[in-house]
Amino acid sequence: MDTVTFGWTAAESDRTTAIRSYGLAPTVAGEPPALPEAEAGGALTNLVRLAARLCAVPFSVVNIITEDQQVQIAAWGVDPGVCSREDSMCAKVFLTGKTTVVPDASRDLRFADNPFVTGEIAAVRFYASVPLKTLSGFVLGSLCIFSDGPASPTAEQIGMLEVLAHQVVEVLELQHRTLQLSEALAELERSNAMLGEFAGRVSHDLRIPLTTMLGYIELAEDDPDIPPGHPAVEYLQFIGGGGRRMLKTLEDVLEYSRVDGTLHRERLSLLAVTAEAAHDLGVDLGSSSGIFCDDAELYADPVQLRLLLQNLLANALNYRSTERELKVTVGAAPGEQGMALTVADNGVGISPADRKRAMEPLVRLNRAGDGPGTGLGLATCRRIAQAHGGELEIRDSPGGGASISVLFRWDQ
Repeated sequence: MDTVTFGWTAAESDRTTAIRSYGLAPTVAGEPPALPEAEAGGALTNLVRLAARLCAVPFSVVNIITEDQQVQIAAWGVDPGVCSREDSMCAKVFLTGKTTVVPDASRDLRFADNPFVTGEIAAVRFYASVPLKTLSGFVLGSLCIFSDGPASPTAEQIGMLEVLAHQVVEVLELQHRTLQLSEALAELERSNAMLGEFAGRVSHDLRIPLTTMLGYIELAEDDPDIPPGHPAVEYLQFIGGGGRRMLKTLEDVLEYSRVDGTLHRERLSLLAVTAEAAHDLGVDLGSSSGIFCDDAELYADPVQLRLLLQNLLANALNYRSTERELKVTVGAAPGEQGMALTVADNGVGISPADRKRAMEPLVRLNRAGDGPGTGLGLATCRRIAQAHGGELEIRDSPGGGASISVLFRWDQ
């Protein structure tokens, strides 16, 4: 195989891939491909109709040229059809990248023996076509106008035909992006389904030891050998309460995965939810823990809000500074788009260079003095923020640590 042939084959292979990515490959032999959006098909029909009337010719088509076929995806004056690439007039000139205008195709050596000219298929005389070049540089086909009699569009009319060809490409680009979004949505749905299955398995595996633990705690609480007022009673109550909340969280997470991420939003007291999240971590709000909260009303999913606050407070406790007493402030303020919740601490903070990476799943910064962790805390918080229509942002706090802000949008 010579270099020229190999280069043409490679280029055609890339162009074929591009045609398929635009959803323009024939689905059934001999039939044009169906456009995924009715609006796209209607727009193309209007454009070919306008092209024919603008240039005062009876026929106009949008041709897609595949490796072996010419496929008409829109037509005016004729029914859309499919022919071999060998018989296509546009296939002879569309890769030049230039507009072709032929006053009489029967007198042009490129087309004189073509079946569309000789009468075997049609009797084309006037012919003009404009290549359809995509933003990525691939030529998909052409916008073609033709007539079975003489025609003489002006240079201005041909210029307008080129404008219409550009509009055809815009419609096809929109179709291309729609297909990409549909594929991304399908992949997201598949990923969410897998995540739901994973959450179900993990929830089931964790529920068994938790239930067993709670059973033993209940037995211990009823043990007559532990007198009232004994410190063990308080410890058992604390462990039992934390275990029951964790079990409830597992059940809620499992339910969340089953309903495909549906939020159950409620009017919530930030102070109350923060106190619950702190209690889950074994601390109380106030000077004893260094965690302070100003109350505000948030419209959020209670399970997700508690999980978010629990993760952010756990990070503040885990990454405290050894040089000063811990101080964490939790609050929320209204804005134009919603309520912005902020958790600010005076710990070691997160450098600007590390902030994007710190929000990725299973990523830990592994700095000297950092406590243990899984690297899922901020990633989970960011996902919760996105579920509520917002985003998570990391800034420096006035106390020298990290300030985490999450927007809960009004309209979500």
